[in-house]
Amino acid sequence: MEPERNINLTSAELSGLWTTYINDSMAIPVIEYYLKHTTDEKIKDVLTFAKSLSKQHLEEITVIFNEEKFPIPYGFTNDDVNVEAPQLFSENFHLAYIYYMGKSGMEAYSMALSFSARNDLCELFNKYWNQSAELMKKSMDILLEKGIFTRPPFMPVPEQVEFVQNKSYLNGWFGGKRPLNAIEATHVFGNMKTNEMGKTLITGFAQVAKSQQVRDFFIRGKKIATKHTGVFSSLLQKSDLPATMTADATVFPSNTPPFSDKLMMFHISAMTSIGIGKYGIAMSVCTRHDLAFQYGKLLAEIGTYAEDGADIMIENKWMEQPPQVPNYEARANR
Repeated sequence: MEPERNINLTSAELSGLWTTYINDSMAIPVIEYYLKHTTDEKIKDVLTFAKSLSKQHLEEITVIFNEEKFPIPYGFTNDDVNVEAPQLFSENFHLAYIYYMGKSGMEAYSMALSFSARNDLCELFNKYWNQSAELMKKSMDILLEKGIFTRPPFMPVPEQVEFVQNKSYLNGWFGGKRPLNAIEATHVFGNMKTNEMGKTLITGFAQVAKSQQVRDFFIRGKKIATKHTGVFSSLLQKSDLPATMTADATVFPSNTPPFSDKLMMFHISAMTSIGIGKYGIAMSVCTRHDLAFQYGKLLAEIGTYAEDGADIMIENKWMEQPPQVPNYEARANR
């Protein structure tokens, strides 16, 4: 894949490359720690595969950045991990984490690909999308084999095509609420699972963070994730749909930090940003007024939480700045 040297990178292409580099530089120390505390050979194989993908991405993107004379992001290093720290999460959580990582990668690379124009970058993001899909499939197969993969709720197949007959289909404020439709149920379930993953991760992080400010932030995040999980679970149950949880999302009672506060803050901030995006998409496809309103309330809550997290990262000089559009007005007025 030869770089197209005569075609400058667009803002979207820079964004996709920079974000991939930062996220993969974080993934490597996390996976190295998981590998240290995993004995199940099948899970180790998936973790090793995930680590190899992240390392490959860093190498390939570094070549592109050097070609473009773009400064290599600092990201995360071995200084951000202590693989000798006691085990914090169960092996099955390690596996579920990789499944989440593959799924999130597919979503991110799909967007990067859709905004890219340079042929070499289209090929690159398409390759990364396929690798993420393979990673998700490998981890899902093992989760299914272990009986700990939670499928979305089953629904009966409609007997015939139907059209909405009444505007009450959009109602939801007072009485007579219709059950969730398949599209709404899919997003409710997906957002419940994302909060479940975040809750487990942040519970462990709250135990081991060195800074009291960071610990307090994580404890608050755990309460928010618990609340949001409950909201989504209740919505499914009110439509007579099961809201089961993944088994064995265990957090062990360790107080020794395996990761730096910087890495953990970035990780939770990134997950929060993903959650905001998922809520926004879910809100856009709601046709029940009360459900859209509920998403609006939840969005406001995690939006405030995300901003407070950014404040902590800036205060501690942990937030690496993404590529910026030049401030032409400031240059002109210097």
